[in-house]
Amino acid sequence: MVAEAWQRAEIPGPIKALVIKKPEVVQAMIKKAKRPIFVVGHEAAKINLGDKKPIDYVIRIAKAANIPVVATAQTVAEFLKRDFRPAAWMSAMDIGNRLTDPGWSVSGEGGSHDLALFLGIPYYMEWVIESGLKSFAFHHLKTVSLNRFYQPHCNWSFSNISIEDWDRNLEIIAKGLEKK
Repeated sequence: MVAEAWQRAEIPGPIKALVIKKPEVVQAMIKKAKRPIFVVGHEAAKINLGDKKPIDYVIRIAKAANIPVVATAQTVAEFLKRDFRPAAWMSAMDIGNRLTDPGWSVSGEGGSHDLALFLGIPYYMEWVIESGLKSFAFHHLKTVSLNRFYQPHCNWSFSNISIEDWDRNLEIIAKGLEKK
């Protein structure tokens, strides 16, 4: 498992994400979180994982753990096609900015989110969002990248893994949360 930025020219600084070696770690973090949020970009609906797409795992995980989903751009249409309504939709940069505010939550109720899961946002864009959160939301927010390339600015990330390993890890997370 390589903990190396997927884009080689990018230098993340001295503090890097911990590598998710076992997907059960993500299950535990989700179960422990008081106010998690799932940020989903358009790539979740584009990438093929055999007969499914990452967006299908997002829906399973969100339903099983009662996590509000914030969809970006045209991703909303893909969720609606699957009969799932996200809690909100906005640009990825906007959600990244809002997550730095310790008083903001997608539901509008008091209290900030304590765990943010990211999936399907283009690598270079997630890099910038995670960098901002690492600098300005570290007191109240833990971040997890569930994309298949190592994202050094978040708290936890998969290493650079194959499509097959990514599919298997997402399946383990979803199944573990569906067991009540």
